[in-house]
Amino acid sequence: QVQLVESGGGLVQPGGSLRLSCAASGSISSINVMGWYRQAPGNQRDLVARITSGGNTKYADSVKGRFTISRDNAKNVVQLQMNSLKAEDTTVYYCFAVNRGMQDWGQGTQVTVSS
Repeated sequence: QVQLVESGGGLVQPGGSLRLSCAASGSISSINVMGWYRQAPGNQRDLVARITSGGNTKYADSVKGRFTISRDNAKNVVQLQMNSLKAEDTTVYYCFAVNRGMQDWGQGTQVTVSS
């Protein structure tokens, strides 16, 4: 099992930036994919961005050109740089990691975009 600890959420004005970080520990030797989902109350959890151990990335259409995912394999940390934030980006963001076919989740971090 992998433990994931997120940080970096908070309140930001529209057009502003935030950077989310997620540190993995535990059974990390076989982590392949890491990334972020987000989920608003009453909605399904949707993929925001993910990155493989080889550096291949995928983004939701709604965040392309605004968000950038990066990963430090040596430190087992994945980061999400979020620029040009919009009100509709407001929700809880969850880090995830896929390790030997098993998906683990962080506790979630709130991002609020409001003036």
